[in-house]
Formats: sequence, structure tokens, C-alpha cells
Amino acid sequence: MTPAPSMCWRWGGRQPLGTGRLLHGAAAAAKNGGDPAVGSLGRLAVTRRARGLGVGAALVRAIEEAARERGLTAVDLHAQTHALGFYERLGYEAYGPGFPDAGMPHRAMRRVL
Repeated sequence: MTPAPSMCWRWGGRQPLGTGRLLHGAAAAAKNGGDPAVGSLGRLAVTRRARGLGVGAALVRAIEEAARERGLTAVDLHAQTHALGFYERLGYEAYGPGFPDAGMPHRAMRRVL
């Protein structure tokens, strides 16, 4: 049985400001080369009005905490190339060649927890 993904949200009053997802177990291993100790951060999105306010960074940190609670040792993600600097500032390192996803250039990144 595949564990359910963990979802994180940030709210501003009654309005959602952003969301992100942590996959773990078999679902994450299928994305990261088969390592069950590595989670997969995905679907990170922040509303336009909340960008630049730290919402994205707070979501990433909450997802990392959820990964730690599940005993994971690292978190992988597939970043759009324009967002590499954001993830690098949060401690993620790019690895491997770039690749297209949904017609946009991406890079795989990882942060050891």
C-alpha cells in the first residue's frame, strides 16, 4: 500500500496563500531512483500576491519537517530552472542533466535533512 501524500497549506486570513506536497514510500521512490528513504517535494505553488513574502520557504520547511517525522533522510524535487536560486537558498543542490517537463526546462535537486 502506498502512503498518502502529505499536504501543506499556508493561509492568509480565509484565503489560501500556497500549497505543497510530500510524496514518500513507493510513490517517492518511483520519482527519485528507488530510494525509499528520500521523499519527493512537489506541486509547490504560491499565489501571486503572496510571492516574495516567505510563504514558499515556509512551505518547503514544513514539508521537510513532515519528511523528518516520517524518518526520511533527504528530499528531492524537480525545479523549473528559473526557480533554482530559490531552492539553492534553502539548501538544495542540483544534480544530473536538465530535462523538459510539461514543455519547461527542469533540474533535479536534493537536500539532505
